[in-house]
Amino acid sequence: MRAIVSEGIGTGLLVAAVVGSGIMGERLSGGNMALALLANSIATGAVLLTLIFTFAPISGAHFNPAVTFASAIEGGFPWRRVPLYIAAQLLGAIAGVMTAHAMFEHPLFVISQNAHAGGGQLFSEFVATFGLLVVVHGTGKRAAVVPLTVAAYITAAYWFTASTSFANPAVTVARGLTDTFSGIAPAGVPGFIAAQLLGAVAATILFKWIGPVNAPGRGADRG
Repeated sequence: MRAIVSEGIGTGLLVAAVVGSGIMGERLSGGNMALALLANSIATGAVLLTLIFTFAPISGAHFNPAVTFASAIEGGFPWRRVPLYIAAQLLGAIAGVMTAHAMFEHPLFVISQNAHAGGGQLFSEFVATFGLLVVVHGTGKRAAVVPLTVAAYITAAYWFTASTSFANPAVTVARGLTDTFSGIAPAGVPGFIAAQLLGAVAATILFKWIGPVNAPGRGADRG
């Protein structure tokens, strides 16, 4: 139960930071969208770094159904806990939107009109989530560096993907409920989630094959 509550709180604070920094960045940028995105990405990366350090010893700090699903496929997380983790992440994400809206005196829920559609957007979400899970799998055995690598990757992915890297089904659902800078129109949500899950599965299959670089039998002489 402590782990499930931690997943809900962590995901909620993450979404509050994503949505809240988007609102603040848009207010202060004077219409400069690049500046607003810069503020949004830095705040997201910073809060993700601190939240992973905080909650990793308790719940593993997934904060993302794609990460939970991939961890179960890999065999490092029990399937019986997957539904509880995902439920906590979804509820936490929705609470995070409400929190951000309350802080900035918005209605608690407003359906987004910010369209994210097209093949490029969907492929971006595949790439964003594939890369995230590559980082998680590749550095996961070194717990001390995971917060740094994940936060750095997400901050960068805001800029090199056309979708600004949602890379998280729970965050995607929640961002459909905010008609602000970080929102996504509900019509785009199912496609984004499908692309994210495909990216997560692809990265997990890849790492099941290549495994840790320093694992027995994985040396360069073995190909």
